[in-house]
Amino acid sequence: MSPRPTRPRGQACSLGTPLPWLASLLLLYLLAPLGAFLVWAAGAPRGALTAPGVGDALTVSLETATIATAIITVLGVPLAYLLAQARGRIASLLGMAVQLPLAMPPLMSGILLLYIVGPYAPLGRLFGGRLTDHAAGIVLAQVFVAAPFLIIAARSAFAALDQDLTDVAATLGHGRLSRFTRVALPGAAPGIQAGLLLAWLRAFGEFGATVVLAYHPYSLPVYTYVQFGSTGLNATLLPVAVSLAAAVVILAVSHFTAYLRLPHRRPTVLPTPRAPSSRTPSRLAFDLHARSGSFQLRVSHTSRGRHLAILGPSGAGKTLTLRLVAGLVRPEAGYVRLDDADISAVPPEHRGIGYVPQEASLIPHLTVWRQITFGSGTDPALAVHWLRQLHLDGLQHRLPHQLSGGQRRRVALARALARDPRLLLLDEPFTGLDTLVRDDLRWELRRLQQGTAPTTVLITHDPEEAALLADEILIVAHGRLLQAGAQQEVFAHPATPEAARLLGIRNLHTGHLADSHTLDVDGTRIPVATTDLPTGTPVAWCIRPEDVRLTNTGGHRATILDTVQLGAITEIRAALANGHEMRIALTTQDALPTTGGCRLQMPPEAITVWPAPPDTIQHPLAYRTT
Repeated sequence: MSPRPTRPRGQACSLGTPLPWLASLLLLYLLAPLGAFLVWAAGAPRGALTAPGVGDALTVSLETATIATAIITVLGVPLAYLLAQARGRIASLLGMAVQLPLAMPPLMSGILLLYIVGPYAPLGRLFGGRLTDHAAGIVLAQVFVAAPFLIIAARSAFAALDQDLTDVAATLGHGRLSRFTRVALPGAAPGIQAGLLLAWLRAFGEFGATVVLAYHPYSLPVYTYVQFGSTGLNATLLPVAVSLAAAVVILAVSHFTAYLRLPHRRPTVLPTPRAPSSRTPSRLAFDLHARSGSFQLRVSHTSRGRHLAILGPSGAGKTLTLRLVAGLVRPEAGYVRLDDADISAVPPEHRGIGYVPQEASLIPHLTVWRQITFGSGTDPALAVHWLRQLHLDGLQHRLPHQLSGGQRRRVALARALARDPRLLLLDEPFTGLDTLVRDDLRWELRRLQQGTAPTTVLITHDPEEAALLADEILIVAHGRLLQAGAQQEVFAHPATPEAARLLGIRNLHTGHLADSHTLDVDGTRIPVATTDLPTGTPVAWCIRPEDVRLTNTGGHRATILDTVQLGAITEIRAALANGHEMRIALTTQDALPTTGGCRLQMPPEAITVWPAPPDTIQHPLAYRTT
């Protein structure tokens, strides 16, 4: 088979499609007036290139447009940020009100302004009628018509920011103003810059509202209109040329500054590393009631171990629980206690908690070193310790886009640890990584946990990850706690069929009790540990694959359906005589049949039995607790 031809880089589409022709038509229309002007100017008489007063008009337009843009920036950027953060009907109405000047003819905007700042309006009388026919009137007109351009662009830029960036900054000790100036503002800078450019250009070219509100002194558009009305088209050549030149200069400066990169301050000598001091593990307790839309969460727990894992499927409420503990979301009711101190009302920046979200959420414009030391009050010596512990030596001058996925996760972990937090919250920190990278980071975190790392809470949907990184496990589903306890106890004795399924136990079936120590599974009798359930009770039951053994004698007859070699483990899929499939996990050292019949032995003490409602009988893997 011949290789598939590749399209050269930069070739957007074939010229046989209508897209280039449509684009070219509009481009031609936009450039044609400029070309016609240049041709006209080349053939115009020399006297047409003089216009007394054009310099003064240009100065007025440049000064007023710059002042108006400064006012729009100071007031509009905070407004755009608040509109991006706000939700609900009122925020939507305010957003529409901000866009209203765009939908109105500029002439009408000027008339509306007269009702406020005109010589007979209350505000106009307060200033003695000096707000009109004055440069102040030009600025007022420009602010009104140009402000929406900045606000809309900045609002979109703020709304597009990753919320985790500001959340992480909060857990690193930064208050609202600091999060705005150090995270949100730099992150939205490209959008704000684009909005500023549009606002300045709109203010510089404003005519309709200006001619109503402040006919004098002449701005460049008003001056050009007067020249055209009194003398004709030739008299506008110089004002138009000046206006074009000013616009080109501003556009060039804007595009040039967009490519500027401020030099990053690099530490010449890193301080001597300092290991974190040993401390008594923090004790975490919480009782949380929260709502997100139609989803309701209600979980409570008092930790007895140092490292807790919250295990559950997607949509179970795991991340919401973690954000409630971090203080990033307020509960409807309940509490969060750390070391017997109620921190429910403490803002996230004052809780002394480290937080690593699902994505690394590194601040794009900061180097690795500045990321790790970004936390308020971070000790640089401690930051160097975690820089080296997490194998980030030599990367401290790189920006986030210059790092691999695993390196970014290591930076996020070092950043959280560098403030020496009492509690470290990890929200599925290894999701999306390659298998080898994920395994390396898991064992790296386990090594840190066994050293001087703080108390940790790990969110995961992977039971193997929970077993590796936690000594205590909470299993949650549908916003409710299914089971909590020591890791070994939870894995050995799942409390419900749903908990067994979430723990990765694939041998999950149904049946009924033939007597107090025997299961009847569609005619197959399976011994179990003695139960207190009445004979005939419908039950669900499970056994871990590693507890099922192949034997030459005794046990239950089965047929091998498939055998898969998984590294050091061989997994066998077999069917009992009643058709129920069983999974068996064996080491490669065992003598393994690969086809045909076999016999399975299931120790009674390894089988867990629960009473089950009727719907579990038909759909054991779809079992849900209420």
